[in-house]
Amino acid sequence: MDFLNAMGGTAAGFFGAVIPFLIVLTIVVFVHEMGHFLVGRWCGVGVNAFSIGFGPEIFGFNDRHGTRWKLCAIPLGGYVKFYGDANGASIPDPEAVARMSPRERAISFPTQPVAKRAAIVAAGPIANFILAIALFGGAIWLSGRYELPPRVEAVMPNSAAARAGFEPGDVIKAIDGKPVGNFIAMQRTVSASADSTLTFTVERAGSETQVVATPEVYEERTPFGRHRLGRLGIQGPKGSEAKLVQYGPVQSLVLGVQETYFVVDRTFDYLGKLVTGRESADQLSGPIGIARVSGEVAKAGGVGGLVGLVALLSVSIGLLNLFPVPLLDGGHLMFYAFEAVRGRPLSERAQEIGFRIGLALVLMLMLFAAWNDILNLGASWGRGT
Repeated sequence: MDFLNAMGGTAAGFFGAVIPFLIVLTIVVFVHEMGHFLVGRWCGVGVNAFSIGFGPEIFGFNDRHGTRWKLCAIPLGGYVKFYGDANGASIPDPEAVARMSPRERAISFPTQPVAKRAAIVAAGPIANFILAIALFGGAIWLSGRYELPPRVEAVMPNSAAARAGFEPGDVIKAIDGKPVGNFIAMQRTVSASADSTLTFTVERAGSETQVVATPEVYEERTPFGRHRLGRLGIQGPKGSEAKLVQYGPVQSLVLGVQETYFVVDRTFDYLGKLVTGRESADQLSGPIGIARVSGEVAKAGGVGGLVGLVALLSVSIGLLNLFPVPLLDGGHLMFYAFEAVRGRPLSERAQEIGFRIGLALVLMLMLFAAWNDILNLGASWGRGT
């Protein structure tokens, strides 16, 4: 009986993680590919297939334009295959293009002007950013935000804040010249600035002063891996002082843009520290880690938590696809930039080598992320969570 209970619990945990993960990933992938699709159609390019997932088709239908819409067995991505592409990665098929009639060439993706091809490729990541802005902003507009004044209530002994000279009653007005509206925003900036020197503009006894502090580094393990976070050692106002602030649609949209920019900025900050050896690569996660987080968010935060995760993942996928790696959207844009400067495309051989290198890099990244997921999963089991 214990065995059956254990198996039942494992199955429930599995489906509790997989189903939210599939919902989150499908939304993000669908919006990304829809960006490519809509701009492609707008540019007059034929679309052979719109696929969610890879591998054998589970379900599909043809629309009146001849596009095959399908759901496939491996739900870890998707693609739009335009007329004239050799596959869903928009790798051109020169032999097929050479055999086309003038009418077919007019709707073929590889024969379009470079500006149209660049717009179609860039539309996928842009759609992801638009989705994130809409979700972040929509959530703020509908629910508002609880905010605490950025006031120091207490300073922990022997902390970075104590060494820097913070005092109870200080009101933090800005960090490195950027205004701070509330205590949570201040915390987020400090957390993302471990071992980095920050200049705080502080209001004290009716006048402003500058306090220079370096948040101490501490590690926190999450389902995404170990995170190096910054900590000053100050206590803010009590939760009872939190006020629910409602924003209008325009203000909410602006805040949605700010939230999206924050994710992008933190990502580049992490990558910069990764290159300089100040961060560890074990924060990179793959499908297993995202599935685990999706399950935990769905359990703890319900629909609202999943909406936030969709927005976060949408920014990440949009940004990742813009990296100048052949096979990704950014790699195609890099090739188009060369073409625009040279006045002609790179040779077929050069593009083929580039796509092979890109495929190898993507596969290595996927394997590395999967290995991180397995290590993090093992560490969680070891803690009994």
